[in-house]
Amino acid sequence: MSENLYSSKTYDHLGVIGAGAWGTALACVAAKVGRSVALWAMEPDVLDSITRTRANARFLPGVALHENVEATNDLAAAAKADAILIATPAQHLRDTLTRLSPHVSDDLPLVLCAKGIERSSGLLLTEVLAEILPRVQVAVLSGPSFARDVANELPTAVTIAARIDIAKRLQATLGHRQFRPYVSDDVVAVALGGAAKNVYAIGCGIADGLGLGESARAALLARSFAEMTRLGEAVGGRAETFMGLSGLGDLVLSATSLSSRNFAFGQRLGQGQSLQMLRAPGMPLVEGAETARPLVERAQRHGVEMPIATTIVDVLDSVLTPAAALDQLMNRPLGLERK
Repeated sequence: MSENLYSSKTYDHLGVIGAGAWGTALACVAAKVGRSVALWAMEPDVLDSITRTRANARFLPGVALHENVEATNDLAAAAKADAILIATPAQHLRDTLTRLSPHVSDDLPLVLCAKGIERSSGLLLTEVLAEILPRVQVAVLSGPSFARDVANELPTAVTIAARIDIAKRLQATLGHRQFRPYVSDDVVAVALGGAAKNVYAIGCGIADGLGLGESARAALLARSFAEMTRLGEAVGGRAETFMGLSGLGDLVLSATSLSSRNFAFGQRLGQGQSLQMLRAPGMPLVEGAETARPLVERAQRHGVEMPIATTIVDVLDSVLTPAAALDQLMNRPLGLERK
């Protein structure tokens, strides 16, 4: 039975584009509260696994999918929905939206569920969406959430940012006792917070791999949060949004847990593993490594100083070793603590 805790009308038929772990988990959330879900899978083995066994053996093994989830490889069929959740990786978003565009009607809510900045253009994902599909309703779902926790119905809270009436309807569509979406209209801040936290999670992982201790990680987290908030305000976001789930909440989760691919990647770097090994084909996607340079370039265009993010870029570009990066940060001049 649906357990709608909210007063708004719901979107009863959803398309989820991207059957990775996160897209599959979101399909589980929607199906649990009675929505009909078309889950678009690009990979033939994923489609076959879900169709035959009701589980996504490649990306989310061991999680049984609700009968309300129907997998498909037909993008047009998945797009015949009241709202669409886009869960493909950030660097593939442009291609996905281009392929989706002939099947999308004006004013349809499209919810961006990946986190990142487009490497080739430096655009936030919301800006990519506005460029390709300018007449749809832009929404962002972000916050401290791991796909397996969500799929296993462990308590999770996220932010949905959109025009308020649409955000409230999406809230009602997806919300239940174990998955609690909070509403915002600050689309820019929610999109930027989700992207930036991955970069800083790499930095915190490096500190952990170097054995610097929990005090150092806490300091790095606090100063990283100050950096992302400064940039967020410069691009039009609100500081209070960064204090919430999609900013500070997501940063704390991603920068403290080995379940975070970005933190684990940074930790291995700090322990001495090579970038070549960590970025070899078949290794897990690390979105922060793709986002770091466009994040810093965006900050430079706005005249925002981001020494931690800049140093992480230098490590990822092999300009600095992790130990040298630490030395560079620790030798910066001391001054007043500021936001």
